[in-house]
Amino acid sequence: MTEINPINAGRRGVLIAGALSATAAAVPGVAGAAQAVNTASVSPPPVLMKVNLDINGRRRSLELDTRTTLLDALREHLQLTGTKKGCDHGQCGGCTVMLDGQRINACLTLAVMHDGARVTTIEGLGTPEKLHPMQAAFIAHDGYQCGYCTPGQICSAVAALAEIRQGIPSHVSLDLNALPSVTPEELRERMSGNLCRCGAYSNIIEAITEVAGRPA
Repeated sequence: MTEINPINAGRRGVLIAGALSATAAAVPGVAGAAQAVNTASVSPPPVLMKVNLDINGRRRSLELDTRTTLLDALREHLQLTGTKKGCDHGQCGGCTVMLDGQRINACLTLAVMHDGARVTTIEGLGTPEKLHPMQAAFIAHDGYQCGYCTPGQICSAVAALAEIRQGIPSHVSLDLNALPSVTPEELRERMSGNLCRCGAYSNIIEAITEVAGRPA
């Protein structure tokens, strides 16, 4: 049987004792750090605010987290899912609605910023039984295809024609002192913020032109 060297045994004991001491000293620190991290990760409760909106001619009262976008208020709180969430960065136009008559990307604005405002979504333009002229034109000219971008396209198109009637120029308007003309160039420029991944752009322009009262 191998004899244990007293010197090695003593050294081993010292190392074990040192390791145990270090572990005992470190554990409370680790536990404290973990508790601090858990405390810091707890989010404060959301700040709620009441907001009143006129949605498609109906007064709606909501109590929302102040961080709620107008898009999420429409879709998640009012179940108006016609307005689409596409890029959620204001780049695709799928969430276009009309706010007090002007088109806006609903994903880029907070609902609480528009207390008392009048909002028109695709649901407020027409119904299957009584289509808005722009909705009917999109169907007639096959301007919808997959349909995902169509609500935003239609809302934007209605607002674009209203801008032309009001004499609001675009980047391609040649004479800033004259009423803009309903030309393909004007319409393409005004609709450039609404993307169609199906590529139905020419059909969309034809639909808008028809509603404007000009030959498509």
